Amino acid sequence: MKNVLAFGDSLTWGADAATGGRHAFEDRWPNVLETELSGQARVFAEGLNGRTTIFDDYSIPTERNGSKALPMLLATHEPLDLVIIFLGTNDMRSHICGNAAGSAMGIARLINIVKSFNYKPGHGTPKVLVVSPPLVADGQDALFNDVMLGAGELSKEYAGKYAQICEREAVSFFDAGMVVSADPNDGVHLDAKNTRALGLGLAPIVKEILSLQ
Repeated sequence: MKNVLAFGDSLTWGADAATGGRHAFEDRWPNVLETELSGQARVFAEGLNGRTTIFDDYSIPTERNGSKALPMLLATHEPLDLVIIFLGTNDMRSHICGNAAGSAMGIARLINIVKSFNYKPGHGTPKVLVVSPPLVADGQDALFNDVMLGAGELSKEYAGKYAQICEREAVSFFDAGMVVSADPNDGVHLDAKNTRALGLGLAPIVKEILSLQ
């Protein structure tokens, strides 16, 4: 049995823009992915609303810096065969980072954490799959649009920057924008259909990485 860590933000947690709540368990992409892996792997979903790659954000009490949370989660879930990193949308906010290359460097740091972590004897170093966020658009909430001001154009740069980092670091890459579109309610999160689509889209890639049938 293989073990996979799905490390992300609200798109991994399953935030539902239409209701302000959370998608049903069976609709969230990590759980769809696990179902598609047909009992050959467990997928540990670790999504947190507002999580960034490497940047601090003190607007709520929860620790959002992904580089601070990742080592704890690697230790929590080891041994791991694969870590899927799906972050960057929150970095797009101008008060967080507001720069695609800055987020890409954040991704590079997270990859380095996975590669260099002090795993227990007998636990190998997991492989890494980086997923770039889908395109962002204006939604129906004016305040949220202001928070994400400029993210629409900025989001178009993310896949290319992430792909460069993944090539340099010799890890796998997937562009979520190839299979999903943001919910028009807020222009950022995924509706139930799209979060399912991401799980389905990732399944063949994860099977190949883990040499599953």
